[in-house]
Amino acid sequence: MTLQRVVIVGGGHGGFQMAASLRADGFAGEILLVSDEPGLPYQRPPLSKAFLKHGDAARLDLRPSTFFEKNTISLMPQTRVTSIDPAGKHIATGDGKEIGYDHLVLATGSRNARPPIANLDLKNVLSLRNLADAAELRTRLSAARHVLVVGGGFIGMEFAAVAPGLGVNATVIEGAERLMSRAVSDTMSAHFLMFHQGWGTNVRLGQFVSELLDDGAGNVAGARLADGTDIAGDIVLVAAGVVPNSELATDAGLAVSDGIDVDDLLRTSNPDISALGDCCNFPDPLSGRRVRLESVQAATDHARTISKRLTGKPTPYAAVPWFWSDQGDLKLQIAGLGAGADEHVAHKPEKGGLAVLSFSAGRLVSVETVDSASTHMTARKLLASGRIVSKPELAAVNYNLVDYARAV
Repeated sequence: MTLQRVVIVGGGHGGFQMAASLRADGFAGEILLVSDEPGLPYQRPPLSKAFLKHGDAARLDLRPSTFFEKNTISLMPQTRVTSIDPAGKHIATGDGKEIGYDHLVLATGSRNARPPIANLDLKNVLSLRNLADAAELRTRLSAARHVLVVGGGFIGMEFAAVAPGLGVNATVIEGAERLMSRAVSDTMSAHFLMFHQGWGTNVRLGQFVSELLDDGAGNVAGARLADGTDIAGDIVLVAAGVVPNSELATDAGLAVSDGIDVDDLLRTSNPDISALGDCCNFPDPLSGRRVRLESVQAATDHARTISKRLTGKPTPYAAVPWFWSDQGDLKLQIAGLGAGADEHVAHKPEKGGLAVLSFSAGRLVSVETVDSASTHMTARKLLASGRIVSKPELAAVNYNLVDYARAV
């Protein structure tokens, strides 16, 4: 059956890319992009960095309003989807509307996890997930002296890196024994710890926050660690990971585990519904394991895969996952997935920077780099080629990926 209307739930990077790709791939039907946020779809990575400095929301727009008009993409901002009826093929919204679809794409993303910490409802306890969060944080920072960051992942460390330039001190409290432990190797964690401490950030590793302290007027005054230590602070930024927004799918009877289950074409257990980005888990093309990625690039690649399928050119998702994080003047880039790696080798490229190569059973599975774009791009090409790159081969060229790629 020819699709007449595709409805996309979620206006983030993935949702936007879904709409744009459908038009680019020749879809002539109606496209409706439903988002619970106001305004146009916007970039999210700058929220923890550049936006806190300039505060100009218009600079974040992915495209101007004329793009959506020209491509006849209908936007429904500030609209919350409350349920899906797979049998009737329609969604219901918070204002009582029912919207039919021929195909539905769930790009609902994720939300900040709420850790088991007492007094999280005090004033000046903030999160950083969307534009409204970032705008509030920026406003509150103007009167702040010391920010406590709960969580040493990408968002927490990106904020900590800009804090000195905003005139505030930052203390990062991380329960794990190292920074960004879910995403990078021990070597890379240590590398960033050294730089953050050099920038003046106080980092407390292996420590959990048990409760936030009340100043007696309902404002946060600091945090108490599990060992009883109190740390003063007038703002707390909670950046302790995310959880997928998969409740709509669960309520609709779709298969859900860690996010919405999809196959290598991003199809859910219902053939008329697809899912992409942070809210779904999918089979990793390299390892075969089911994974869920919190990555702008994964969301946009997922969208392109779904668009090709809906326009008659189905191609399984096979993109090499890659990630980045700008912290101070350091640019971290990661190609591939290092989870499950059993060996890591650090290498310093000739032009400077740092590279950490991760192996599983002697096979290269991921490469982390700092300030080495050529090594990063080479890693992405090698991992995408399907070639098995072994540790002995790389050892023969002193683990220089660029030299290796030239020779093969």
